[in-house]
Amino acid sequence: MLWSLLKVVIFFALAGLLAYVGLFVLETPGEVRIAFGNREWQVTPFQAVVALLVFALLVWALLLLAGLLVAVGRYLTGDETALTRYLDRGRQRRGFEALTRGFMALATGDAPEAEKMASKAERLLGEPNLTRLINAQAAEMAGRTDRAETYYKRMLGDDATRFVGVHGLLRQRLADGDSNTALKLAEKAFALRPRHKGVLSALFGLQSETGDWTGARKTLKATVRAQALTRDVGTRRDAVLLVAEAQEAEEAGEPARARTAALEANRLAPGLVPAAVLAARHYVAEGQARRASQVLRKAWELDPHPDIAAAFAKIAPEESAEARLRRFQTLMRTNPTHAETIMLHAELELAAENFPAARKALGDLVEREPSTRALAIMAAIERGEGAEDRVVQAWLAKAVTASRGPQWICDVDGKAYPEWRPVTDGGFDTLSWKAVPGSEDLSGSAAAMLPIVTGLARAESAAANGSVPDAEMSESDEAGTGEAATDGADAETSPPAPDGDAAKSGDGEQPARAAG
Repeated sequence: MLWSLLKVVIFFALAGLLAYVGLFVLETPGEVRIAFGNREWQVTPFQAVVALLVFALLVWALLLLAGLLVAVGRYLTGDETALTRYLDRGRQRRGFEALTRGFMALATGDAPEAEKMASKAERLLGEPNLTRLINAQAAEMAGRTDRAETYYKRMLGDDATRFVGVHGLLRQRLADGDSNTALKLAEKAFALRPRHKGVLSALFGLQSETGDWTGARKTLKATVRAQALTRDVGTRRDAVLLVAEAQEAEEAGEPARARTAALEANRLAPGLVPAAVLAARHYVAEGQARRASQVLRKAWELDPHPDIAAAFAKIAPEESAEARLRRFQTLMRTNPTHAETIMLHAELELAAENFPAARKALGDLVEREPSTRALAIMAAIERGEGAEDRVVQAWLAKAVTASRGPQWICDVDGKAYPEWRPVTDGGFDTLSWKAVPGSEDLSGSAAAMLPIVTGLARAESAAANGSVPDAEMSESDEAGTGEAATDGADAETSPPAPDGDAAKSGDGEQPARAAG
């Protein structure tokens, strides 16, 4: 408000000053004489001022005309002038408008319009670095991969667009399934942009798929440094890579490298089951049974698993069932309420032929968490206590339709795997030991249990018809169904121990498995 008032005051002051000067000139007496050669002009002061102003305007107009003529001449000779700059600005404006419309067409999925606008922008702007990317993406959207690849390859010749070109070619090779070429491109992209999250992820995935565990570990460290992965997840993945390296070294006959990798993996992730089993195996091979027991107890405390129990049994493979039961007490005390611990305890009691203790150890697990393995253990207990065949058959019939319990399940596609592996169809480190609904595994479980159930049914039918002598039927039941219930069924419903019957006593007479 104050500034507006000030401007009004200044305007009126200047107007008054001009009016005063004009009146002063008009009222000034005398004349102005202008002589040039033999000519002479006499004018009033006011006329002299007007003539001076007109002369100044004429000089200014002549200067403008001269500047225009010079600019036209320079334009015709190809020099940069205001006119060329004006025309260039118009061309750039239209080019950027075409570029914008091209990006909008890409966003809406209109590939032909995107290609058209990209070509127009390239013609108007004369800057291929700005238009090659949109041309390549439009060609990809239209399914013209060859044309897109051509644009990406052109980008490789310029430092400003080289990474974009490599990254585009990398995506194309990944889509084509060309892992070898994709790996080389990913390594090149990593050299250009070592902190790019997409490149780090692609490179790690390719290295893990091809079994380049050393390279994958380097990429993993770079990923953690780039903060594209949390440190705890990075530590876990590093342990998985070390387990894979240890397994590879064992297959290649390199025990020293296998031992180093296995022990480091167990140090990084004590709860990783394969790492604990490998580390314990190497300790046992070196005669360090106590260290092996410590590793397995720690792993069991974090995540009870049948493979851990199997490895614990292999520490002393020749011990009796009673001695094994006593030794396993230190393992079972670390996680006593877990279902795996409960079934392990029951199996150990079965191996020692202490059937009442096995029933007590199993408790109400068959009601709380009925699984094929738990129900098979219950059938074995009933058989061991001399129950009728129909009772055993009833438990086995329940086992047919029960869930198989925890398995190695891929977190991505839900597929079950018979054993742990670092890379699955779902990606890297996607396996978790967890239970799935019984219906998802019903066919496999039923196929495994059907011979047992039908065998019992035939034996019971034969006994009822009197076609088999009692002594012979009893012997057949003991050799077939009883052994299957305690060994065959349990072996099918739980992962086998590396040394066969892990809970078998030193004289080899006990059929139950200690490790499940």
